[in-house]
Formats: sequence, C-alpha cells, structure tokens
Amino acid sequence: MSKIKQSLQDLVKVLIVFTLCTCVFYAALQMIHQEYERQHRYDPPDGAAVKVVSPVESEWTDRLSIFFRLGE
Repeated sequence: MSKIKQSLQDLVKVLIVFTLCTCVFYAALQMIHQEYERQHRYDPPDGAAVKVVSPVESEWTDRLSIFFRLGE
C-alpha cells in the first residue's frame, strides 16, 4: 500500500510543478504580448518608399503580358 501512496505523492508533485511552470510561462507570454501591443506598428515609411495604392502607370499590353506569364 505504501508503494501506491508514494507513487501518488510523486504524481501530485509532478502535477504541481507542471502547473506552476505552465503559469509562469503563460505570464511571461502575456508580458511579451503587452510589450508588443504598446508598439506603434503602422508608422509612415521613411526613405524612398513607394505607395502601393498608386502604382506606376503601365501599358495595358504590359499588364496583360504579366498576367499571362505569372497567372495573376
């Protein structure tokens, strides 16, 4: 009977350690998430960036050629 009791005690110890480690890991992930949430991700680009909404005008034949070549 003591062997079963010892096995149960070991199982409980492992479960407690696992639960504590899981809680610490979750808290660390939450801290990292909060840190990244504070950063402003959509700053205007610096340098020679080109806007996507205003593409360079090209001939329709060039666009058609790209469409057939790339399958877009």
